[in-house]
Amino acid sequence: MKSSHPAVLLVVMMSLVVGCAERASQASPSSVAGSPAPTADQISGTWTLVSIQPAGQADQAAPPGASYTLTFADGRLSTRVDCNMCSGTFTLSDQTLTAGPTLACTRAACPTMAFESGYTSLLSGESTVTLSDNVLALSSARGVLRFMR
Repeated sequence: MKSSHPAVLLVVMMSLVVGCAERASQASPSSVAGSPAPTADQISGTWTLVSIQPAGQADQAAPPGASYTLTFADGRLSTRVDCNMCSGTFTLSDQTLTAGPTLACTRAACPTMAFESGYTSLLSGESTVTLSDNVLALSSARGVLRFMR
């Protein structure tokens, strides 16, 4: 019985992710058939992290009192991850954002290191961009990052 519990949890979580992705795509003008994908100009500027949701895990709000921001400008991204900073290149092609190939990060011992590690793992690599109103979501097989302006 215990061995089926993770499988059931995975099915439930995937159903939630698919349901949320479908809802986001219905609400996002950038993902409606015939509408253009988000442009670098539309995502440029600074976004504040609302939550992370690693694949197969519950949504986790950004830690209170910690600063998590993501800034896009001139083909580069920078992100504040509590007491650390990361930077690197990004590309945007249709609805696919690629952060990296690698991000250079400072390595101070912040009080939110576990959350920081999850955040940077979700940010690195390819993600599907969903942009709706002032909400930016980056989704991949690794999980989902949600930001607001």
